[in-house]
Amino acid sequence: MVLVGLAVLAAFAALHWYAWRRLVRDTTAGPGFARRAGTVVFVAAPLMMFAALVAERTGAPFLLQQVLAWPGFMWLALSLYLLLALVVGELVRPLLRRWLEREGTVPEAEAESVRVRVAESEARDPAEAAPEGEKTAPAPAPAPASAPAPAPAPEKAIASPSRRLFVSRIVGGTAAAVAAGTVGYGTYGVLRGPKVKRVTVPLAKLPRAAHGFRIAVVSDIHLGPILGRDFTRRVVDTVNATQPDLIAVVGDLVDGSVEHLAPAAAPLAGMRARHGAYFVTGNHEYFSGAEQWVDHVRELGLHPLRNARTELPGFDLAGVDDVAGEDEGKGPDFAKALGDRDRSRASVLLAHQPVVIHDAVEHGVDLQLSGHTHGGQLWPGDLIADLANPTLAGLERYGDTQLYVTRGAGAWGPPVRVGAPSDITVVELASRQA
Repeated sequence: MVLVGLAVLAAFAALHWYAWRRLVRDTTAGPGFARRAGTVVFVAAPLMMFAALVAERTGAPFLLQQVLAWPGFMWLALSLYLLLALVVGELVRPLLRRWLEREGTVPEAEAESVRVRVAESEARDPAEAAPEGEKTAPAPAPAPASAPAPAPAPEKAIASPSRRLFVSRIVGGTAAAVAAGTVGYGTYGVLRGPKVKRVTVPLAKLPRAAHGFRIAVVSDIHLGPILGRDFTRRVVDTVNATQPDLIAVVGDLVDGSVEHLAPAAAPLAGMRARHGAYFVTGNHEYFSGAEQWVDHVRELGLHPLRNARTELPGFDLAGVDDVAGEDEGKGPDFAKALGDRDRSRASVLLAHQPVVIHDAVEHGVDLQLSGHTHGGQLWPGDLIADLANPTLAGLERYGDTQLYVTRGAGAWGPPVRVGAPSDITVVELASRQA
């Protein structure tokens, strides 16, 4: 594990060195304030990112978590898209260079900027004035007084380094703008709150009287040092506006302790549904004090289903603890939740992670409602999340059991989503007898 950790850190450092080289070193004409400032950013930001991750997992003082979270987690998202944009830029770079060589010129202002910077660098240290990748030739000996003055260097002596600088600034600037725009739009998508998605799921055993029963599925709110009380209120207002018959909160409600996040969770007491609101634990509850959170959500009016079920008009509603609880002896117990039920009745299971779908199939569940995946949250993270989960998002069938996975209402780490918009899903049950 130590070797794996060192390999990951080495790869992380190499990728940041590459980004620094393309965005800072290659876009500056020599040592100066811009290069020094850019270097500070590429050193400090990754350190803050690691500090934010460690602070969250170790239960550091909440104020410290809040101070570190925004810059640290935002850098996680921004660095990802900077690297992706720079890789694409490597394909554009030679094309742009060839076009400029064919034109034979660069903007005069750019060339003049290079002349001034080169002259300043030569005044400090002739070696620093050399363009990237080129050796500095020794300065020629002074010409004898009687020798004629050498002719001025032609314009193209400056054109080559200025062309390289111009290309680097165009590519680097475009990459930075694309990355910042992507992260900015993804942040706006999270902070404005989740949108409502509606799905109809037919159940063969559902009686006609329960046709049209609506379950608002809420997952992965991830209250913590970034998403707080205002975000919770936005989620609650969105849920209540759908006027559901039942609300299902399927885990990963929080990233922090009851002590720190009780005020942020308080608006959950305002959720309204005809048959109440139910809660099952997610893996992040077990990082945050699951027992305390179960007690607290009960005080807020939610009904925890811990390897248990309740009979509702037309179907059985069951819930199991998350698999992360197995380390504490609190994992899913399907036999306890479903073993002695009447299988002639329709059943709906609340389980945070989609990976338990095969257990649900074995126990004759008609519909499992899950979250956990975030739909990948940050493209191309969906490619990895898809490999780790039977269903990334949406509705799929496994034998006689259907699985619906919501992308979730919030976001973990950076409050950013790209290619995986947040949602609250209203699942409408349909009877085939209707």
